[in-house]
Amino acid sequence: MAVLVALGAFLMTLAGGWTAHRVTDRRHLVLGLAGGLMLGVVGLELLPEALEAAGTEVYGVPTALLLFVGGFLLAHLVERLLAHRQAAHGAEEVNGRTPEVGLTAAAAMVGHSAMDGVAIGAAFQVGGGMGAAVAVAVIAHDFADGFNTYTLTSVYGASPERSASSGQGGPPCRRALTMLFADAAAPVAGAASTLFLTLPEPLLGGYLGLFGGALLYLAAAEILPEAHHAHPARSTLLCTVAGVLFIWLVVGAAH
Repeated sequence: MAVLVALGAFLMTLAGGWTAHRVTDRRHLVLGLAGGLMLGVVGLELLPEALEAAGTEVYGVPTALLLFVGGFLLAHLVERLLAHRQAAHGAEEVNGRTPEVGLTAAAAMVGHSAMDGVAIGAAFQVGGGMGAAVAVAVIAHDFADGFNTYTLTSVYGASPERSASSGQGGPPCRRALTMLFADAAAPVAGAASTLFLTLPEPLLGGYLGLFGGALLYLAAAEILPEAHHAHPARSTLLCTVAGVLFIWLVVGAAH
């Protein structure tokens, strides 16, 4: 049952990536929305779940929050190291960005989606009602996952010529499509894995905290500044707010 439900997440992720590709001619709006979705997922879903699941404290600070800060610093460190390596080897950057950053971020999204599948399977092990509630939340926000995965990879991995022509008639970024399909398949694989193993709740909480910190860094330090760099429009800000409100509605509906 869990694997069949995860197929809904597969389709929703592809729908999110398809939407991101179709509107890349308005990149500032896409990035503004993606930043809002990422902020909403971190603040309204990942961090509360991490705090509840991890439970323990280290020197008076919840473990999930320590890992959250660690994830933020890790994402910053990885980006700086990749940028330094590119400069040291004289490699050409794409639009001032290192493609490896987008691939690393997209790979993190794939890992998160796999954990979504694990969450679906674990919930169905508890009961059908719990499984259905978790599935609704996962399937709804997997649209945002697909949207963000495609956007992150295409922003960092496309050439300037491809970026300029990647509107509705432009060719899709091959790396973005590869990571999108990997992200779509990850929940199915995660749900299938629960047929053979059970993930300890503290470990799941720690992972969510670490991933949340990395995702917040990408949203605040990369996606949103890029959205407002060339198009500091009010519509971009409205898209960001709309993304946060959408995740709020999803979380509220799931509970």
